[in-house]
Amino acid sequence: MNMTRGKARMQIKQMVSKTVSRAAGRSAVALFLALFAIVARGETRWLTEYSAALAAAEETGRPILTVFTGSDWCQHCRTLEQNVLETETFRTWAENKVVLLMIDLPQEGITLDQRKARSRVCIKYGVRSFPSVVLIAPDGASIASQSGYQGQAAETWVAALETRLPAQSVAAAGQVHSSLGEAVVTARDAKRPILVMVSRPGDARATTRVASLLQDPEFESLARDNFVVAQVPPTGAVADPADDEAMGQLLGDGELPPEAVEIVVTDDGRTPLFMESGELEPKVVVTGLRRFLANRQAARTTRR
Repeated sequence: MNMTRGKARMQIKQMVSKTVSRAAGRSAVALFLALFAIVARGETRWLTEYSAALAAAEETGRPILTVFTGSDWCQHCRTLEQNVLETETFRTWAENKVVLLMIDLPQEGITLDQRKARSRVCIKYGVRSFPSVVLIAPDGASIASQSGYQGQAAETWVAALETRLPAQSVAAAGQVHSSLGEAVVTARDAKRPILVMVSRPGDARATTRVASLLQDPEFESLARDNFVVAQVPPTGAVADPADDEAMGQLLGDGELPPEAVEIVVTDDGRTPLFMESGELEPKVVVTGLRRFLANRQAARTTRR
């Protein structure tokens, strides 16, 4: 397929109109921060730095469960830990659903800089009493909050929190393939097209753009309900020779520029059916994908 990506996109759009996505640079930062910002509560490991929790949330797509506590002076905080946070019920529930962040403001045992940093997080989310719990989205927005602890059993406390969790994204659910070949197999079984998100490995700006798309509610819902999603590098950066050859056919000749993200829809992993720039606003990408799906359905109906 000897054509530039721009020409390929134009020809594919013409054809469609007639007939018919864990971030290498960001993940490295998250890992580095997490190594130096973890505290254990029982057998549960909590991050203690807000920036590390945000990085982990962006990498995984999971919300941050933030507990504000005073470990050496707040008796209700300690009771919450013993009755809920240190139980097997809580650990099992939290393992694949949230990033755990504990903002501890004890009377002693932390530096002045730590106290200032943690106090800023309290102020940011309006925490005025301990214990308090805030559920934070990967972009830092507050989803839900509650203050105090009334002695609930772990099962009751977790069940109430479960109702406040946002719908799990395709990224958080582990539904983004890193291999084009694996995506093709999944798509064949699911009878769905493949939505391929292409970006250069180690490109922090491109990784952020992919994460923003996957976290956009409309894009995430459309991808989850209609596509098999894959996030892969361009030709020349793919370890598997078969995948590398397939990416060459999908993207055509030409090198993917730095910071660029390419969105390609395919049925077989080789033939592009739709192409769009991932640098556009999510709503623009969503509109294009919806138009593609509508034209695809119309074409199938006509053939019947």
